[in-house]
Amino acid sequence: MNSRMIRFILFQVMRIEGVLMLLPCLVSVIYGDGEGVFYAAVAAFLIIVGFIGCRFRPKNHSVSVRDGYVATGLSWIVMSLFGCLPFFLSGEISNFTDALFETVSGFTTTGASIMPAVEQMSHAALFWRSFTHWIGGMGVLVFLLALIPMSGGSNINLMKAESPGPSVGKLVPKMRYSALILYIIYIFLTLLETILLLFGGLDLFESFCLSFGTAGTGGFAVRNDSFMSYSLYIRWVAGIFMVLFGVNFNVYYFMLMRQFKKAFCFEEVRVFFTIVAISTLVVFAKILPLYESGAAALTDAFFQVTSIVSTTGFGSADFDMWPSTAKFVLCFLMFMGACAGSTGGGVKVSRFMILWRSVVKEVQSYIHPKIVKKVTLDKKPVDPDVVKSTHVFLATYVGIFLISMFIVSFDNHDMTTTFTAVLATFNNIGPGLSLVGPTCNYGFLSVFSKWTLIFDMLAGRLELFPILVLFAPSLYKK
Repeated sequence: MNSRMIRFILFQVMRIEGVLMLLPCLVSVIYGDGEGVFYAAVAAFLIIVGFIGCRFRPKNHSVSVRDGYVATGLSWIVMSLFGCLPFFLSGEISNFTDALFETVSGFTTTGASIMPAVEQMSHAALFWRSFTHWIGGMGVLVFLLALIPMSGGSNINLMKAESPGPSVGKLVPKMRYSALILYIIYIFLTLLETILLLFGGLDLFESFCLSFGTAGTGGFAVRNDSFMSYSLYIRWVAGIFMVLFGVNFNVYYFMLMRQFKKAFCFEEVRVFFTIVAISTLVVFAKILPLYESGAAALTDAFFQVTSIVSTTGFGSADFDMWPSTAKFVLCFLMFMGACAGSTGGGVKVSRFMILWRSVVKEVQSYIHPKIVKKVTLDKKPVDPDVVKSTHVFLATYVGIFLISMFIVSFDNHDMTTTFTAVLATFNNIGPGLSLVGPTCNYGFLSVFSKWTLIFDMLAGRLELFPILVLFAPSLYKK
């Protein structure tokens, strides 16, 4: 294991986080809330330590697959530990576990909050909460890839460890340029949404915070009622962008390069849009009797479907009060999640497609034993290793899910609360049902349950294995 390179990456991450933490300092100065000093102190420490640590550059810049997983898992833990310090030191979140829960929820783009009244927080804190979504959405290591030269397949090993989905490919021959292109698209879409929200009457601060949450498919809002008090225009803008950020970013690259045939050949994206459309119609039909106008019902149906399927977690209505069919649809979307290669969480549409086609293939093999049929995606055979890794992922996913439910059940809350608390955090969504519904928060859970859900949020965002590998005893044997 290249431990020196891993340390170098961690120091780089600390330095980047320190620089990014200067933005809430600026927000604090603009609004005069006085909380910026805590962000400045932590930022200064991170920049200084990171700068000193980066001076000792390793001679060997290679990163193996194992190194990539270790570096990724440790980077997100380090980011979260230092990212929560301003909340804790300022006293805005006086309990360290709660501060860490809120920060991990931010970086992992979960949006599950322990705060009962976010409007009482300072502008600096509100900005940092939303900005952590934006940082975690694309991934800080993806940003790092555009800055650090690495040898061999090091870039792809880091990107595979951090990027969501069953596979990661290069947009251009050099992975550094691929990372840069992804961030350019990410920034452009974020700014475009910000401008459209400004046209809806929101101020610059609120527009940026909501755009950060939408871009990272996070869910932290700046109002206690999330999106419930916003106009239909604002909800439609956010809803449309939640869909856009739930799409594989390779689509936007091919559109940018005017390679429209490649852009529209992604079968996963077509299935994703189909599921969004059907789910919206089903939810709309079930909730229409609860609304005075069809426009409002359609808006909330579309908004909540896109919010859940993209794993953003904003709320325009208390969907815990909706009919059972509508809630079932939303729970299914929580499991499924967005597309691979997007900023969304969940199992991913492509994995469900591979699993379904594997089942169909297996059934057909019993009926026709001599048939030779392969699992396909985008009209191409899926590599057997990808099929195998998908099955391993889903088996591991179910195991962690059940263990987490067992642990949280010791809090003695109702089954709906326990089930959806794990479901919403493990899939990086945020709100669940019952006591963790869209109008509630996670502050009432025990410390042990919060630490369990912290693990779930990190494991869910990093596709399980970059976190699990840190618990493997063989990793620490020479």
